Amino acid sequence: MKAFVWHILLCVALAASAWASNKVDAEQVAKEHKASFHWFPVQKTFLLAGENDTLKFAIGLPYVSSHGSSMELKHAPEITDGHILLDSADIVGLFKDGSRQSPSAPSRMTDTNKVAVASTPAPAAAPTKVAAVSAAPAAIPAAKSATPKNETAGTREVKTIVIDPGHGGKDTGAQGKNSNEKDIVLAVGKLLKKELEKEGFNVKMTRDKDVFIELGERANLANQWDGDLFISLHCNAIDATPERKKQIKGYHVYVLRAPESEEDKAIARRENKVATLYGEKNAKEELSPIEWFKLEARLEKYKQNSYMFTEEMLKAFDGGKIKRQGGGVGGAGFMVLVGALMPAVLFEIGFISNPEEEAYMMTTKAQEDIAARVAKAVSTYKAAVHNYRETLGR
Repeated sequence: MKAFVWHILLCVALAASAWASNKVDAEQVAKEHKASFHWFPVQKTFLLAGENDTLKFAIGLPYVSSHGSSMELKHAPEITDGHILLDSADIVGLFKDGSRQSPSAPSRMTDTNKVAVASTPAPAAAPTKVAAVSAAPAAIPAAKSATPKNETAGTREVKTIVIDPGHGGKDTGAQGKNSNEKDIVLAVGKLLKKELEKEGFNVKMTRDKDVFIELGERANLANQWDGDLFISLHCNAIDATPERKKQIKGYHVYVLRAPESEEDKAIARRENKVATLYGEKNAKEELSPIEWFKLEARLEKYKQNSYMFTEEMLKAFDGGKIKRQGGGVGGAGFMVLVGALMPAVLFEIGFISNPEEEAYMMTTKAQEDIAARVAKAVSTYKAAVHNYRETLGR
């Protein structure tokens, strides 16, 4: 038995030695293949950006993302003595004759490794940092999509808007002193639908009455309607002392990406809790790092348009009674956005736990103003996409 244990330890040591001898510096790899190297220490991710392709890696995760697809690596990238190291065998598999292979035939990708291919780039410049934005991993129900148009959402003209008033029915959402989240967002959603229809948009609502709809089904409906933009409406809340509740207020626009703060994580857990509370199949309150990495590829082509719309929202709400909370923009793993194959945001219109904002949001005047501002953001976003298409001669 003792000899057997020593044999196992020897094998492990030899394997570790072999891996150590095959390590290559990621920055050196970039130089050799005429690619630029970009390191993002907060997310612990890095890019090798070539002329025709960008490879995305994450420290400790044995996957690489390329052209909207995810493929498995022999060894996860690691950091040693300030250097980011890759397995030379992985590099050989990723590069051929000094250039990236076509993503349709990478040497080590199998059908089981594919997430979803992004066929058309988003109409905006690449962001300055990696932000994981999502799609459904194996543990999340696959989205049902309608027969696709010739162009994908985010690159075609903006025509169909999907409004998702959060919660509903047995799920009241956050509760204020005198109101429920589900009622405020439904009222705003109905008014927003009228405003958008005046502008000529085709508008769909995941619910137009007080009914309960599972989180996963909301994205499925948006896909079946072949939406061009998905807007999920919510009210924020905190569990705190009365004095603290009076202090915390403001609106926030969220996109689907890896959370950057504990506050964003907490908000996502609260919004996602309904799925676990009511027994939704495969429900979860948070996504793991590996799920985030796999999810990033699928909705990469919608991410920039989600940011574009978020910018228009910030402009539209400047001067409004409800001010930005902090910077007004955040990101987290909201399950209602997972699987929506289109640009998508979750809008926390104000804090229902704040007495002043609750009283304001309950009024028809406030609801009409909020709806008008969101509609304005949609119209300016549509114009921005149209202008981009014209530069491409579409």
